[in-house]
Amino acid sequence: MKCRFVNGTTDNLKEICDELGARGKMDLGPVITTVQGVIDDIKENGDKAVLKYTEKFDKASLTPQTMKVTAGEIESAYASLQKEDPELLRIMKKAADNIRVFHERQREEGFIMDTAKGSKIGVKVRPITVAGVYVPGGTAPLPSTVLMDVIPASVAGVPRIVFCTPPRADGTVAPVILAAADIAGATEIYKVGGAQAIAAMAYGTETIPRVDKICGPGNIYVNTAKRLVYGQVDIDMFAGPSEVIIIADESADPKFVAADMLAQAEHDKMASAIVLATGEKLARAIWEEADRRSDAAERKDQLEGSMANYSSVVCVDSLDTAIAFSEELAPEHLELCVKDPEETLKSINNAGAVFLGNYSPEPLGDYFAGPNHTLPTSGTARFFSPLNTGDFYKKISVINYNEESLREVYKDVAKFARSEGLTCHARSIESRFEEV
Repeated sequence: MKCRFVNGTTDNLKEICDELGARGKMDLGPVITTVQGVIDDIKENGDKAVLKYTEKFDKASLTPQTMKVTAGEIESAYASLQKEDPELLRIMKKAADNIRVFHERQREEGFIMDTAKGSKIGVKVRPITVAGVYVPGGTAPLPSTVLMDVIPASVAGVPRIVFCTPPRADGTVAPVILAAADIAGATEIYKVGGAQAIAAMAYGTETIPRVDKICGPGNIYVNTAKRLVYGQVDIDMFAGPSEVIIIADESADPKFVAADMLAQAEHDKMASAIVLATGEKLARAIWEEADRRSDAAERKDQLEGSMANYSSVVCVDSLDTAIAFSEELAPEHLELCVKDPEETLKSINNAGAVFLGNYSPEPLGDYFAGPNHTLPTSGTARFFSPLNTGDFYKKISVINYNEESLREVYKDVAKFARSEGLTCHARSIESRFEEV
C-alpha cells in the first residue's frame, strides 16, 4: 500500500506543510457538544452517570463497589502474567527502572536567596496532592503508556495517584495493565474509560476522587474532555494522533526508514509518518520499500488509513530544506537518519523527541530508553514539552522582608503603586512607617 510521493522545495514548503498538517484542523463542534453533555451529566449525577456510560460504551456492568480495582485483582494480574508471559513482566520492570532513573534526574529543588538588608526571596517546590492518569483500552493494551505517565508523578512525590482505564466487557482490566500500574506506583485504579473518566477525575464522584491534574492519551473524545475541563484541573497537553518525521540523507538505509514509517503508521488510521529524503533515488527506494513491507504487516486496516491519507515520502533538494519542513511541522517524533545527527540536532528547535542516527529508532523511545513517550502532537511541540517530573510539581513563591529591608524600599513601592492608581496598596506599605 503506497503513500504519497511528493517533491518538496523551499517554494512549496508552506503549501505542503498545510496539507500534511491538516489533521489538526478538524471540526470539533459535534464532538464538543457530545462531550460537554457527558461532563454535565457526571457533574450532576456522579457514579450513576459514570456507570451508565461504562455500560453504554464498554459493555461492562459495574457497581460503585466493583469500579475500584482491589488488591486481590492486582495479585491475580501478577500471577496471570507470571504464568503466561514472565519475560514480559521482566522487561516491564526493566523499562520501569530506565524510566524512573531518567525522571529522577528531572527532580526540582526550590531556592531561598538573600537580598539586601537581610530580606529573603525564593521558591518552594511541592508535588501536587492528587494526580490523575488516564490510559485508553483501544485495540491493544498499552502498558508502556502506564509506565510513562505514572512514574513521573511517583518520582515527583505525588502522594495520591489515581489511575483510570476502560474495563473489558466482563468487567476486568487486562492483567498487563494492572501489573504496569502497580509497578509504576499508582495508588488506586478505577475501571472507567472515555470522556466519563476525564469528567469523573476533574469533578469527583462518590467513588472517584477529584484530582489536581490529568495526564495521558486518548481518542478525540478523551482529548476534547481534557480541553473542556482544563481550568477546573490542569492537564498535561492537548494531544492528537501520533506522528513521526524522518529526515534521511544518503547515509540512511531505506529498509530502516521504511520500517520506521510503518511502526508509526500502524498506531491508527490517523497516524502520520512523513519521510524527508534528500535526493530522488533515496526517496524512491524508501517509498518502494515501505510499500513492500506494508503488504506483509498485520495491522493492515490501520496502516491503510494512515498511509493513504496522512503519510508521505517527500523528496527534498537538501538537508536544509528537510530541516525547514520539520521545523514548520514541529513533529511529535523526529528521527535524524543522517550522516552527522548530532550536528543536525543543533538546528532543531521544534520536536517532542529526537532520535539520533540509524540505530535509535522511535520504538526504542516508546518502550525502553527512559525519556517520556507522552509527547506534544499536531504542531504543539512549538510550545509544549514532553511529560516530565516537573509536570507534577507546583511552585510557591516566598517573600520574607524584615523591618530594615522594607524601610529601604517602601517609598519606591508606594510610588509604583500610586502610578497604577492603587492608593490602598501604597498605604499598606506606608502604614508600617507612619509616625504615631
